[in-house]
Amino acid sequence: MNADLSEAKWFKSSRSEGDAKCVEVAWLDAGKVGVRDSKNPTGPALIFTPGEWDAFTQVMKGHKGGQR
Repeated sequence: MNADLSEAKWFKSSRSEGDAKCVEVAWLDAGKVGVRDSKNPTGPALIFTPGEWDAFTQVMKGHKGGQR
């Protein structure tokens, strides 16, 4: 899925510890969600549909700190 990310407003979680080991998220058109590596902001990004994002976040809520 391709998306124009040139105007995306990227942000880190409020729970981020501020180091470079984070992902950034952007709310995109049509409810899509972009996710990228904060260490590589010009690199590739994943694009989730609303349903995919909901499923992903539900799974992550079941893992303390996002770790298994």
